[in-house]
Amino acid sequence: MNYRNLLFSIPIVFLFSCKSKKLNYIDYYHKVYAIDSTHRINKDTLATIRHYRKLFRKYPPAQNDRLEEYETYIRYADRFHKKFGGIKSLDKLIAQSAPNWKYKREDRDFFKLYKRYGIDSITVEQKVLQWKRGLNKTLIDSFSIAFERDQQNKRVGPQVVMNDRKNAELLIRTFKNYGFPSKQKIGLYGNNEQPMHMGTLLNHMAGTAHYEYFKTKLLEYVKSGEYPPRDYIEMVDKYQYIYHLESVYGIFSHYDVNFDAADSARIDRNRRAVGFPSLKLSSKMTKEFQKKINNH
Repeated sequence: MNYRNLLFSIPIVFLFSCKSKKLNYIDYYHKVYAIDSTHRINKDTLATIRHYRKLFRKYPPAQNDRLEEYETYIRYADRFHKKFGGIKSLDKLIAQSAPNWKYKREDRDFFKLYKRYGIDSITVEQKVLQWKRGLNKTLIDSFSIAFERDQQNKRVGPQVVMNDRKNAELLIRTFKNYGFPSKQKIGLYGNNEQPMHMGTLLNHMAGTAHYEYFKTKLLEYVKSGEYPPRDYIEMVDKYQYIYHLESVYGIFSHYDVNFDAADSARIDRNRRAVGFPSLKLSSKMTKEFQKKINNH
């Protein structure tokens, strides 16, 4: 045996095994919330830029809907003339923002950011169109029908159970053949501008016979960064609410406003386990998010 070759092969095997290790986005979400909270307290933007840069070197950004952490990082870096990856990172930001383009295109500051780097609004629009052409047309067709079926007759009447069953079966087939139908695969709007917010569809899976399957399977997609923790905990607590069970994540707090200290501690532990902020932090973030919307 050539021990010299074996010796040199060990670091290479170790390197590939490290690179192949799956990233856990539950850890990513915890880091994002910690960076955001620290920034709001200390107002140290340069430190925030450094923390985000370190985070995005390890994790491809997931772009939390309420924090938009990747865009926040680029805007801060641009404002303080710090390197953030230039055109390559701006292209990545377009891909992250494209599912919400219907609303994003009204953000003038977004276009101004690109203009400073020699990219005009027409080019940005073209890049979004290019992103759209790369979506999975088969899944878009299927889920356009599914979302229309989901809202049939405003979800009133005996057909609701049958429609939810059909959509559950579609989701299970999709997971098996395509993986999770994320915004980066199907966007947020289907055929004829049909709204397709996956959280809404999956929330209704709480009332189906397949709930336990979805509860287990979707946690895998939370960990992979494809399914937002908020959508996951809403589905789980929807099931708890339907069957008059104890709230797991306290997401429907308007029904359970009198959590005692033990309940709050339990709920915060459960939230942390799936990458969602505590009751106190979540309430603060929601108020700030609503204030931001109202100011616009």
